[in-house]
Amino acid sequence: MPAIILAIQRQPGTNTVEIVDSIKSLLPMFEKQIPASVKMEILYDYSKAIRDSAEDVKFTLILTIFLVILVIFLFLRNVSATIIPGLALPLSVVGTFAVMYLMNYSLDNISLMAITLSVGFVVDDAIVMLENIVRHIEKGKSPLAAALDGSAEISFTILSMTLSLAAVFIPVLFMGGVVGRLFNEFAVTIIASILISGFVSLSLTPMLCNIMLRPAADHGTLYKASERVFEGIRCLYDITLRLTLRHRFLTLFFSVLLVAATVRLFAIVPKGFLPSVDSGQIQAITEADQGISFNAMYEYQQSVVNIVSKDPNVSAIMSLIGAGGPNRSGNSGRMMIRLKPRKERTLSADEMIRKLRPRLSAVPGIRTILQNPPAINIGARSSKGLYQFTLQNPDTEELYRYAARFEEQMKGLALLQDVNSDLQLKNPQVNISVDRDKAAALGVTMLQIEDALGTAYASRDISTIYTANNTYSVIMELAPEFQKNPYALSMLYVRSANGKLVPLETLAKLSLGAGPLSVNHSGQLPSVTLSFNLSPGVSLGQAVTAVEDLARFFQHRLSGNRTGFSGFFQGLVDIADSVGISHLHCFGNSL
Repeated sequence: MPAIILAIQRQPGTNTVEIVDSIKSLLPMFEKQIPASVKMEILYDYSKAIRDSAEDVKFTLILTIFLVILVIFLFLRNVSATIIPGLALPLSVVGTFAVMYLMNYSLDNISLMAITLSVGFVVDDAIVMLENIVRHIEKGKSPLAAALDGSAEISFTILSMTLSLAAVFIPVLFMGGVVGRLFNEFAVTIIASILISGFVSLSLTPMLCNIMLRPAADHGTLYKASERVFEGIRCLYDITLRLTLRHRFLTLFFSVLLVAATVRLFAIVPKGFLPSVDSGQIQAITEADQGISFNAMYEYQQSVVNIVSKDPNVSAIMSLIGAGGPNRSGNSGRMMIRLKPRKERTLSADEMIRKLRPRLSAVPGIRTILQNPPAINIGARSSKGLYQFTLQNPDTEELYRYAARFEEQMKGLALLQDVNSDLQLKNPQVNISVDRDKAAALGVTMLQIEDALGTAYASRDISTIYTANNTYSVIMELAPEFQKNPYALSMLYVRSANGKLVPLETLAKLSLGAGPLSVNHSGQLPSVTLSFNLSPGVSLGQAVTAVEDLARFFQHRLSGNRTGFSGFFQGLVDIADSVGISHLHCFGNSL
């Protein structure tokens, strides 16, 4: 069904959910103004994934608060004593919200994650303060005296605990690159919550202990039963501690062994940037032979659409082909596949890709690359894969020659799939060699030749027809039957300066050849961008190592070559640099 797709993108600094709500409020007004035969439908709503993710984090935050308070009660076994550190939680969270407001932060997944992690930290100081005050009450002191003496003893300890814990997240605050910009809000939020919790523990907690704590006349059955369990745990700890101190050198050896094992495991564990998420959407990029006609590309694309639309997990499909928008050339196309809600389908987005890939690869004449859009798209250019690697060289001949070989080597890596590039050099073209002397003798200039070719093939807009309700552009071009045959150029006439029509074939020689669809640049240098996806079960860190090794091998052989990861892929490189990871091994002479 023909359709007009309207994509709306928010301005920097605005809220996605707020914008979507305002747009949805306008849709009923638009529906009243359009004909009944035209239907308006929301193809993809990015705010839904944001809302669902935020709701999940909120549920996790509430569950975390409940579990923390439950654990406090199980160990303290006193309702009043549980309420005191329990009050430190909401006060610390509310104070953190105030800091976020002053810093102009939004309540998003990053800030909610920081608050969720800080829930376990903010009660530590209050519990330490509470236990020390209870100890003084058990010695027979009054609640006021116990609160004063206990808080005076433990204040420096709580201050040092708070500052040392906050200092752990300071390196995150000063990280650079994409990772630093992404987690800056996380670091500020969690540091603020820790500092506020320390202040609450030094001020509110002693006051509440004076008001709410009273010496217990007798403990109940539950307290006595649990106390025996804790006594058993304490005795077991005492035994293991004595054994450890008795074998100091053996303990030191195991400690060094654990540190070495930690370093080794950190080096070999798979590393990634952001996990794959199921947002209910799949993107498909299609590509056919270079120089294919629009009608032929439409037929191929429709074959792909028919296969995808038959899947019971698919809700809707948006398909477009031809140069323009995200497509760089006429032999490419895109599809936006909207999946049914997760509860109504049996497969996740990644499982859907694995299911559709072999079916679509069997369609002749067209190549389809499926990808699950990342949760955060960080500055990468539009490409056929989620991850990109760019080659640059001022010498285009050398660049194109080695880029093709580099692509072939990447296709041989089992870690990668859907390897492709934006280098397309086999586009059929007609070469026109103008005899300038003959053209000058006949009174024809190069501008007149270019004007004749533009009028015939460039879909020139020459006028506009205005009606009561619409405007129509008047396009001048050749009839379709003459556009299909390149030799029809010989039938084209050019008007000379004296008004006579001169056949183009008398002024120029025509020949068929092949050339690039486009010459891409990055940073003002000719470039070739290779894009790819990861094979199932492969981490981004493993792909980084493989591609970097291959790039080093080529850099030694390209005189003016520059290479680099692009956009989303750069995130993992920033992580590796921040922790000092480097890969020194490289491929052998395999080329």
